[in-house]
Amino acid sequence: MPRQQPNRSPLNRHARRGLEAAFWIIFGLAIAVGGPGAMTGLPRLAEVMTPSDLQAEAGTDWQTMIVHPLDRTPDAIRPDPAPPAKSRAEPYIAIVIDDMGGDIYLGRRAIALPKDVSLSFLPYPPDTPHLAEEAHRAGHEVLVHVPMESPKNDPSMKLALSRELTAEENVRRLDWALSRVPGHAGINNHEGSLFTADRMALIPVAEALYGRTLYFLDSRTTPLTQVVTVARAFGVPSSDRDVFLDDDPSPQAVQAQLRELEKTARAQGVAIAIGHPHLATLDALDRWITGLSGYRLVPAATAIRLKTEWEMGVELAEQKAGTRQ
Repeated sequence: MPRQQPNRSPLNRHARRGLEAAFWIIFGLAIAVGGPGAMTGLPRLAEVMTPSDLQAEAGTDWQTMIVHPLDRTPDAIRPDPAPPAKSRAEPYIAIVIDDMGGDIYLGRRAIALPKDVSLSFLPYPPDTPHLAEEAHRAGHEVLVHVPMESPKNDPSMKLALSRELTAEENVRRLDWALSRVPGHAGINNHEGSLFTADRMALIPVAEALYGRTLYFLDSRTTPLTQVVTVARAFGVPSSDRDVFLDDDPSPQAVQAQLRELEKTARAQGVAIAIGHPHLATLDALDRWITGLSGYRLVPAATAIRLKTEWEMGVELAEQKAGTRQ
């Protein structure tokens, strides 16, 4: 049964924007002055500035809203690209291959890619732990591809995070998924178009990730996603993917999406793509990376930081990129 929306007066749009702007100005100044250590105070800042707003929207009945049937956000309904990046001669690109763990041969093909390609592992497959360990030893940044609730009701996703569960149970399931993937630096959502649109469901996840110093890459499987807003409010590094490489896994389509990725990186200064361990995708990436010129390939964590800094208007990326690699 859909949750009943509580009676409340909506927050004035201008007041809301003012609160959000104030939060990010303080956040940006904290990073500029205090560097990484400034992150430790963010949960308290979030507690002061955001929870009432989060709670005000918690009753939204997301299930009645339109969700793309393939649990993807079509490019046609994504926001317009940000204005051109300021004087970045070499745009940054991150590639994340997720759905890893289910096929040893294709998994090892992905591990053979350059180490700046990040690899995200599903917790279910029996080969996930040792493949993730191989990827970590090879120098790849490793993510946990955490299953989350979507309209598909896939029976294989028995331990997916769900809006219908208690916060404690969702954190328990998150901990189980993390325990299956050695060497992880962050997570991204597997499916999850319903769960990631629910701010109140996301809050315990964000708090748990903050306590484990992990980032949250939003796979952006719905235009209603609240991942970045909630994660950043609770001090968790977060940004979203810009391009899916292989919704159409044909070689020609993957090549076209790589061109789209380059275009997005030029426009924004940094772009994140998600692909899968399909043979056509891995072959196309082999060729594309070998011939890559005029772009810098970076791990997911670096791209998340660069996108966050640029979106906030804090011109720290150029100064710090060389020292944080």
